Formats: sequence, structure tokens, C-alpha cells
Amino acid sequence: MIVADTNLIVYLLVPGQYTEMAEAVFRKDPHWIAPLLWRSEFRNVLIFYLRRGLIGMDEALDTMEQAEELMKGQEFEAESSRVLRLASASGCSAYDCEFAALAQDLGVPLVTADRSLIAKFRPTAVSMRAFCS
Repeated sequence: MIVADTNLIVYLLVPGQYTEMAEAVFRKDPHWIAPLLWRSEFRNVLIFYLRRGLIGMDEALDTMEQAEELMKGQEFEAESSRVLRLASASGCSAYDCEFAALAQDLGVPLVTADRSLIAKFRPTAVSMRAFCS
């Protein structure tokens, strides 16, 4: 089991330069979990792509449906006090710290492409490449 940050979920489901690496992470461990926040962040990414004409509405809706199916039953609420403490100590956003808190609470890796998270939350947070090595 891993905590997948929103970008990792995007990389798996929206074809791009990191899709192959996200697929390798999924092959190594297909049990992905995330804080409930992932949904809003994922929607925001889809709107970003939609507004720039990179995808159409039908593709955005299909991709959201795929993501919800992937993460169904794998979503958890992050403990507010832990998130606030981590954010205060690390300088990272509370959004990012929801992922770190969940990973730390469960003793599983947070797989992310966010260099700041990797730097601030070693050894919990690891890159896709490091996870697959």
C-alpha cells in the first residue's frame, strides 16, 4: 500500500511524459490510498487541462470517473491537528501535508513527484523512480 499524491493519480490516468513511470509504480503496488482532498485537486488539474484545450469535457468527465473508480474505498480523512503541525514545521501547504500525514500515520510511503515534499518528509515521501528501484 502507498499514499499516492494527486499528481501521481493524474500521471497514471492522463497520458503524458510521466505516465510510464506512474504505470511502473502501479505495477509495483496497485493499492493506492489518498486523503479525501485528492478529488478536489484532481478536478482542478482537469479544469486546467480543459481550459487550455488539452482535453475536452467528455475526456475530463471520463478521466474523473476512472480516477474515482481507482480510488473507490481508498480515501481517508486526514487528522487536522497532525496536518497543521506538519505544515507549520515543514513550511509545506496544508494540502500537501494531508498526504504526508496519512502516509506517516499508516507507516507507508508517499509516492510523489513533488521535490519539496520529498525533501521535507524523507524517508516517508519518495519519488516515483526511487519507489520503483
